[in-house]
Amino acid sequence: MLDCLFGKPQTTQAMIQESVIDQLKTIVRKKDVLTDASECWTYGYDNSRKHHAPDAVVFATTMEQVAGIVRLCKQTRIPLVAHGLGSGTTGGAIPVHGGLVVSLERMDRIIDIDPDNRVMRVEAGVTNQAVQDAANKHGFFWAPDPTSAEYCSVGGNLAMNAAGPRAVKYGTTRENVLGLKAVTGNGDIIQTGVYTTKGVVGYDLTRLLIGSEGTMAIICEATLKLLPLPEKKITLQLAYDNVAHATEAISHIMAQAITPCALEFMDSASINMIREYSTADLPDNAGAILIIEVDGSETMLGQARDQVLQAAQNSGLLESKTADTPEAVKALWQTRKALSPALRKVAPNKLNEDVVVPVSRIPELIAGLDDISRKFAIPIVNFGHAGNGNIHVNLLYDSQDTGQKKAALPCLDAVFDLVLKLDGTLSGEHGIGREKRNYINREIDPATLALMYRIKQQFDPNGILNPGKLFPDGYTG
Repeated sequence: MLDCLFGKPQTTQAMIQESVIDQLKTIVRKKDVLTDASECWTYGYDNSRKHHAPDAVVFATTMEQVAGIVRLCKQTRIPLVAHGLGSGTTGGAIPVHGGLVVSLERMDRIIDIDPDNRVMRVEAGVTNQAVQDAANKHGFFWAPDPTSAEYCSVGGNLAMNAAGPRAVKYGTTRENVLGLKAVTGNGDIIQTGVYTTKGVVGYDLTRLLIGSEGTMAIICEATLKLLPLPEKKITLQLAYDNVAHATEAISHIMAQAITPCALEFMDSASINMIREYSTADLPDNAGAILIIEVDGSETMLGQARDQVLQAAQNSGLLESKTADTPEAVKALWQTRKALSPALRKVAPNKLNEDVVVPVSRIPELIAGLDDISRKFAIPIVNFGHAGNGNIHVNLLYDSQDTGQKKAALPCLDAVFDLVLKLDGTLSGEHGIGREKRNYINREIDPATLALMYRIKQQFDPNGILNPGKLFPDGYTG
């Protein structure tokens, strides 16, 4: 028997195969329903490397089909998990209770682009990169730019409130979506938000659904807010003798008037780890590197660069370089994007946390992480979007090493304690999913968590949507 978030579904795998599958084949084409275990296997994964096989997979191509699928699952109390392209890192798209996965990957249309109003309407399965390419043709871009842009879906970006380097200047997904069309756990099709850049009629359900990780509704369509492409960008690489001087520079840069469109940080462990994966010129003696991008009008860009460089000056600055060719810029960003894949090759296991602290407290965070690493004898590699305090903290360990395996979770506990002590948050862009659900009540007080639970019940009274995520195990409000 499967336990959903609310109630106890009475469905078994046999019932899914015999009766529900037949009904699914009246909602979508017969060939769009998978029941063979080998075909369904892939849809039990995401980039957390955890796996739970679904009992069946169905491919939707319209919002009406999604609504029909949800209604069927509500009636039969089958757990239902929406799946995009599986790039999430917290287990948010894993069907931990089995049941049915609805894949939105074939809902990949760019419905229309309205340059006059700086708007684009898209389906949930379109990739972030496809959105950028389409917008660029009209002189625009969409602000969210996760490093997985080429293979992550907009629906996944919406579910996790994804961000990326540009968030420091242009905001996260929440700030760059005007409206949504979605299907609630009741099977109702709802439309939230507006087509205009201003609108205050009713509750802001758009921002509520963005970041809700598919636990309240399945987002099928989004109205995206576009921004004009800047005339020019300048990309800088600044090397510091140690992390303390680099984090001091970050605070000073973010305290002056010019906001970079990217401000990325890599510690010495990150630098050493990716040398073999990068064609960029990385100084041998650097204790930390900042990658800074400034954009704007060509007439003002030189002054903006000089102002940022002035703020970045301190006694630990070893060198500052401008990436002055497209090839040099590409090499720098490839260096940054290589970090996550490279980590997989350095240690058999890792805990990858995307914590955020106020920018002024980054020095305390990095110093505290060094202390924690020494205390638990767990290597910690740090990099990320330093301009808004979003640091990717990677705990590297070997589960075959008894001491490291025993120390890994206590080490993670200490990291989260440090982050909350510094007025931070446990996730900036990866979400809670399966991996962090039992830590969420450290940050959210009991009354607020209970209110969140009741809101979910309104959207999904039978608890069929993405059960086992976001809330702690066994939570009942």
